[in-house]
Amino acid sequence: MHMKDPIVIIGLGEMGGVFARGFLRSGHPVYPVTRDTDCGALAAELKTPELVLIAVAEKDLHPVLKQIPTVWRDRIALLQNELLPADWVQYGYDNPTVISVWFEKKKGQDAKVIIPSPAFGPKAGLLAEALGNIDIPVTVLEDADQLLFELVRKNVYILTTNIAGLKTGGTVGELWSQHQDLARAVASEVITLQEKLTGHNFDHEALIKAMVEAFNGDTEHKCMGRSAPARLQRALELADQYGVDVPVMRKIAG
Repeated sequence: MHMKDPIVIIGLGEMGGVFARGFLRSGHPVYPVTRDTDCGALAAELKTPELVLIAVAEKDLHPVLKQIPTVWRDRIALLQNELLPADWVQYGYDNPTVISVWFEKKKGQDAKVIIPSPAFGPKAGLLAEALGNIDIPVTVLEDADQLLFELVRKNVYILTTNIAGLKTGGTVGELWSQHQDLARAVASEVITLQEKLTGHNFDHEALIKAMVEAFNGDTEHKCMGRSAPARLQRALELADQYGVDVPVMRKIAG
């Protein structure tokens, strides 16, 4: 029997744990990297893992990307929210595997799927197989343009629900059925901001439609969590930085 190549997971929170289970179910040994792990020493022993999944929180992503051992750099996979190509390109990564995660994992609960999670990159098939083994569907994308659309779709979903939710509270189903004008107005500002951040133009209606598809995947999903005020703050700072007019967001912040 051929031993499958090991997988390194950096960050073993709820998300890292879900992926670890999938990889183990697929027959890959998993090496966890915690804050106490010496990455350099591990990389010296494990020079060619099948994949190095970076499963840390958004705020920890950049420091981790700066410090990835050289031998691992062409093997990384990313899963963070609010992710855009600039996040990895600025550190010299040109072709990571990226998955836009559309399942939730809370302490003491099983993973809850909203819609299939799109993935792209050299090891997208591996992610699809691993998560498929634990009943989490993954769609393998065909090209980088599709990935960019999917990353922006996720950002539009998160920022629209969080920011509009600061005003409305409630669930995403209620946001769309009872406050659709507000949701559209916030989404439109978010998309314009994403266009500036990525240097791409998007079909606004296609993104809003894709956002609503995710709403319908779990209409009971709460609009906002603890991080909503910080997300609004960051969006306003980016709007200032890139000269984007966001009157609706400013009104909510006021």
